[in-house]
Amino acid sequence: MAYYVQVNNEYTVNSRVERSENSVMKKTDQHIYLSVVIPVYNEQENLPLLFDRLTAVCDALHKPYEIIFINDGSRDNSTTILNDLQERWPKEIRVIHFNGNFGQHMAVMAGFEYSRGDVVVTLDADLQNPPEEIPKLLAAIEAGHDSVGGVRKDRQDTWFRRNASKLNNKIRYFLTGIKMTDQGSMLRAYRRRVVDLMVSSYERSAFIPALAYTLSSNPTEVEVQHSDRAAGKSKYNLYKLLRLNFDLMTGYSLLPLQIFTLVGICVSMASFLFVIYMLLRRIFIGPEAEGLFTLFAILFFLVGLVLMGLGIMGEYIGRIHQNMRSRPKFIIQDIRENI
Repeated sequence: MAYYVQVNNEYTVNSRVERSENSVMKKTDQHIYLSVVIPVYNEQENLPLLFDRLTAVCDALHKPYEIIFINDGSRDNSTTILNDLQERWPKEIRVIHFNGNFGQHMAVMAGFEYSRGDVVVTLDADLQNPPEEIPKLLAAIEAGHDSVGGVRKDRQDTWFRRNASKLNNKIRYFLTGIKMTDQGSMLRAYRRRVVDLMVSSYERSAFIPALAYTLSSNPTEVEVQHSDRAAGKSKYNLYKLLRLNFDLMTGYSLLPLQIFTLVGICVSMASFLFVIYMLLRRIFIGPEAEGLFTLFAILFFLVGLVLMGLGIMGEYIGRIHQNMRSRPKFIIQDIRENI
């Protein structure tokens, strides 16, 4: 699959094979132990403090590391701040600028493609997941796990967000069988093999934690602290959360289609029995003068059921259509790095 890079207002196309070869060459030049991938969207208030706290944690590891910021079309001063950070610390900071907003998960996938570390950690820029918790994930990686998920302890979110997340976890497990205590936590760590497998996938609506779980051979979870948002507002509204759950539902399970098929069979059998009942009633009792509203209620129920089924099928077909178009998952406007 190709991806597009815009340099000096011109677009160039590079293949994934070429990108992989370049990555191998860069890894040979300088071995990196840890890559921290951070998607950024309108986080100008949080970036300076995030950088200070994160570099303090990474420096304490005494191992080579890199921090990759992916600017997902920010409209505030995040672009200037990121460029300034990269100029001041060119060896540690790499910045990828998108030419638009492609979403958090596509930003993380771009960071995966450009990462060089043996271990890759994903982190939000809002400081709700403290960078000081990263060593816990690395300890689990060093213990032999290839994918480590952070479980937020004492979540500092609203009652609605906390309980909606619990409901989502139950629905996800029922539909997909994927066991994740906290699917909404972005503080996660992956071995290089798992990252390369995710990059090589062609899924356009990938839900990264679930995708990593399916590709991992020895996943685990660790408890991490959770803090209030340092500044700014959450970028996830109710619509985006619903879209995320649709991606998860249709990307990793056929159960919704199978459930609808079973419901359709049951309704068809019940309708057939009802027709027989009405026929026998007409023969032995005579035509029914009343019951019109009952028939309308049954009709509305069946029409609603059909529309729901068409909506579920449309979600799957829409994702097939997106993959068949083979458009780039994201477009990179500029890359700031010194390697």
